[in-house]
Amino acid sequence: MENELIATTTSGSSGVPSVGFDVFSAILNIFGGSERAAEILSFGGILGVLSIIWSTFAIFSYIVSILILGLYVYASVRKKMYEDLHNDSLRNMEQLYDQHIRGINKNSRLSNVLSHSESDNPNDWKLAIIEADIILDEILKQRGYAGNSLGERLKSVSPQQLNSLNDAWEAHKIRNRIAHDGADFILTKRVVEDTINAYRRVFTEFGVS
Repeated sequence: MENELIATTTSGSSGVPSVGFDVFSAILNIFGGSERAAEILSFGGILGVLSIIWSTFAIFSYIVSILILGLYVYASVRKKMYEDLHNDSLRNMEQLYDQHIRGINKNSRLSNVLSHSESDNPNDWKLAIIEADIILDEILKQRGYAGNSLGERLKSVSPQQLNSLNDAWEAHKIRNRIAHDGADFILTKRVVEDTINAYRRVFTEFGVS
């Protein structure tokens, strides 16, 4: 009778003995037993785990840094190639335009500059500034100012000789930004108008209008 009572007490309602699950024992088994777990969870063990994590992070960081550096170098090379192509294209355009307008009256060429500057096409704006810069360069050549480029010729001009010298420099700087910055330089209608007006003030002082 006592045996039956004990069986009834230790059995569930379904008649099946209860089975417990010791989570702590399972964790200890994962770590390789209580001694191994104690070793891992000790101060030295924690430092070892942190050291492994840090080493893994450092290696991963080096790999990512190398990849980013490689992408940066590639992008820089591609950007330089693009800028060189753009500058070559701009120089070719200047040479073709110079050959085309050589011998044409400067007043007609200035009208062409104004026509391009009044266009709604940004490419025409760039061409207008390039045209005006070529006209200014030829004017300085004809006036006998020394230099191998417009920039060098402008350096040989004093403010006493040309009241609008600052206008010439500011306009020429915009032309250089078009040449060197390429597509990175955003040319607006207002900048075009101010630049062309600066060229025109210089032309007027030289008697070209």
